Amino acid sequence: MTYDLILRNALVEGRDGAVDIAIAGARIAEIAAGLAGEGAAEIDVEGRLVGPAFVQPHIHLDKVLVGSVMPPNVSGTLAEAIELLHATKRAATVEEVRERAGVVIRQAVLAGTTTIRSHVDVDTIGGLRPLEGIAAARADHTDLCDIQLVAFPQEGIWRDPGTDELMRQAMEQGADVVGGMPHWEADHEEARRHIAFCLDLALAQDADVDMHVDETDDGNWRSFEILVEEAERRDWGPRTSAGHVCAMAAWDDEFAAASIRHAARAGVNVITNPPTNLMLQGRNDSEPRRRGIPRVKELLAAGVTVGAGQDCVDDAFYPFGTADPLQVALIVAHAAQLGTPEEIATALRMVGEDAARILRLPDYGVLPGARADLVVLDATTGRDALREQSPRRWVLREGRVVGETVREQALLRSGTAAG
Repeated sequence: MTYDLILRNALVEGRDGAVDIAIAGARIAEIAAGLAGEGAAEIDVEGRLVGPAFVQPHIHLDKVLVGSVMPPNVSGTLAEAIELLHATKRAATVEEVRERAGVVIRQAVLAGTTTIRSHVDVDTIGGLRPLEGIAAARADHTDLCDIQLVAFPQEGIWRDPGTDELMRQAMEQGADVVGGMPHWEADHEEARRHIAFCLDLALAQDADVDMHVDETDDGNWRSFEILVEEAERRDWGPRTSAGHVCAMAAWDDEFAAASIRHAARAGVNVITNPPTNLMLQGRNDSEPRRRGIPRVKELLAAGVTVGAGQDCVDDAFYPFGTADPLQVALIVAHAAQLGTPEEIATALRMVGEDAARILRLPDYGVLPGARADLVVLDATTGRDALREQSPRRWVLREGRVVGETVREQALLRSGTAAG
């Protein structure tokens, strides 16, 4: 038997010893020790860990890399970051958005990512220019990764009149997912209208829903529960995701537990974004200071699917970031205190299998029949990959190598000439 590509001497979590991974076309054809077939091309991965390629479930590609051209966020708050971005959004051209996004998309691929879900601002400030820019960047990189676009009303819908029509236009002009930001409305009644509009738009377009929900320290904001109610009423729970949900850290335990159980019953997903939210939330807290992320362990224990996203890269919200899911997994492991072997595996799944489940990616994993989107990590275990932030030696998308990293290091002892 001849295959298109064989990865020889690979380690795969859950399997004993080294195996060979045979790829035919865009699919994994066979996994076995000492595979007898031949490959038109073969790579000896030399005992490295091979896992499914990473999935980025939450990022804002239209905002990346604007930090160097903006005034600093002096308060460090979400509100000031949104205000600072108004001028940038007004001035941004389609081509400029396209170029900035392209830089980060390529970084993400080299970090092992082959699927990205990007929120893109849709409002009366920038109109549909951000969407046009990211759609162009997506077209530029179709050979490297898949990108889902979320129509995101950053300024609210009812507090930014005209955004409802822009949201409809965005879905007609290339957005894949309906976004939302209900807690940015005036009150819970307006938030419910916001949520209902977005869900109804999603049903009309047969689209998933992915909203920013309760990204605030104010424990009085509880639009997460409204989203769960409205999604359940429309039987859209498994196609609905709530991002951030920072206020969950401020809810009383009884209400939080009830909301988490409700989300689990409805099948609503949660995406935490610890890099940005650890930076932004709890700014006005005295010690002990809240971590600014949802109750990850309680969500997991209840059976809610939880993913972890980068959110921001060098913008008014967050001055750091490289769109590296392994870095995100390390941060969420710290923030949510995921330190046992099982919990470490969970942190990795939050940027892998569980993120893929949220994005409803079919045939995902390292198993025969799955799409051959793989990352070869310069490590032998997931724990070591996370601990060492291991290089991504090779990245494969649909059976083709799309990224490669070679790192050389040397210690120069006293008296040794550099050369």
